Amino acid sequence: MVGTIVNTCCIIAGSIAGSILRRGIKEKYREALFTALGVCTLLLGANAFVHNMPKSRYPVLFIVAMAIGSAAGCAMKLERIRDFGTKKKAEQPDDCSASVGRTDAEKPRLADGLTTGCLLYCIGTFSMLGPVMAALQEDHTYLFTNAALDLVSSTVLAATYGIGMVWAAPVLFCSQGLFYLIARCSASAISPELMTELSIIGGILIAASGIDILKLRNCHTLQMLPALLVPPLFFLVKSLF
Repeated sequence: MVGTIVNTCCIIAGSIAGSILRRGIKEKYREALFTALGVCTLLLGANAFVHNMPKSRYPVLFIVAMAIGSAAGCAMKLERIRDFGTKKKAEQPDDCSASVGRTDAEKPRLADGLTTGCLLYCIGTFSMLGPVMAALQEDHTYLFTNAALDLVSSTVLAATYGIGMVWAAPVLFCSQGLFYLIARCSASAISPELMTELSIIGGILIAASGIDILKLRNCHTLQMLPALLVPPLFFLVKSLF
């Protein structure tokens, strides 16, 4: 749970720092931070793929998993989850700001910020695969990387929505804690071969996240997440025959 605790503390620290900088963070500094983190994320994903690929006994499985997972994620329209917070804001009536006594509608709403923040922090490869890696292999690399990303993101969000963004921290702690406990309880059912396949797919998803952060291309990483379910299903079916 060390990585999750660090991740939670980074969100708290970022929220405090952002609330102090309420006038906003200059765009050039924001871009510089996200570019650096994007490059690191891309290289981390590539390293995970290259390191685990030679260990795979099923070198075609990751291709099948990515194809099936992406198709399933597209069918379930998982990308809409990430847009939920901004969509709510966009659906506000256009005449709100024009209404007498309704000028507060022009201000950023904490509820929108918390919705966006919780989805940003909790829905993603690092936040979901990280606790599993920590539980099974005591590898906190993904969670520490996620903590760095969330530190920057929480600072930017709190600069807009205020200190109330700190309430996203316990949500992240509970979310990652749940993944951690599930992985610990089912550790005996997760073989090294399965972890290798999950690490390969995780590396691809993390590299795709880096490409997204760098704004090179929208890889729709969120809708690829079901690919992580294909290797467990494959090994389950394999064990029955």
